[in-house]
Amino acid sequence: MPIVVLTGPVRSGKSAVAADLAASSGRDVVVAVAGRGEGDPEMARRITRHRHDRPREWTTMEVAGRLVGEWVAEVPAEACLVVDCLGTLISDTVFTQMDLHEDEYIPAQLEDAAESASRKVVDTLLARRGLTVLVTNEVGWGVVPVTAAGRLFGDVMGRVNRIAVDAADAAYLVVCGRCIDITAAPLTVDWPNGR
Repeated sequence: MPIVVLTGPVRSGKSAVAADLAASSGRDVVVAVAGRGEGDPEMARRITRHRHDRPREWTTMEVAGRLVGEWVAEVPAEACLVVDCLGTLISDTVFTQMDLHEDEYIPAQLEDAAESASRKVVDTLLARRGLTVLVTNEVGWGVVPVTAAGRLFGDVMGRVNRIAVDAADAAYLVVCGRCIDITAAPLTVDWPNGR
């Protein structure tokens, strides 16, 4: 079944596009969210706002702290699964569980482990039978993070986003509420010959 990736910066309209796509599918919709609101009032407000914006009949799965393979298996194959968003899911299932702290040095073996674990998360989602919409963030378009964990997160997200888009049936860059179809964008470029 189709995999659709919606990528772009924060607050670019990705969630709204994902909701429109899911609603137009004619299927039951399950939205997987990994954000944690406890102890973080600002995140709790974000979660409440997103939940309020979705149709009441949609199922919301709070997947923070759960193994991806377990909760993906609970989603019926005939349902449309919306993962909103991949960055939060990777942060929760990899960085939180690996207990990577912002102020600590991260040895190469932990970098490799984070990369491998993140790839397994994406591979599990891509292997799902059923329409799957992955909302993800393009990170690293702005300031380079000052911490090793922040830089590693950017590296990991850049790589897993490429894996997801390469495997997707359709991929869109959402910027300022506008969708740019990048599905058939070339992997290589014919450079000008200097004329």
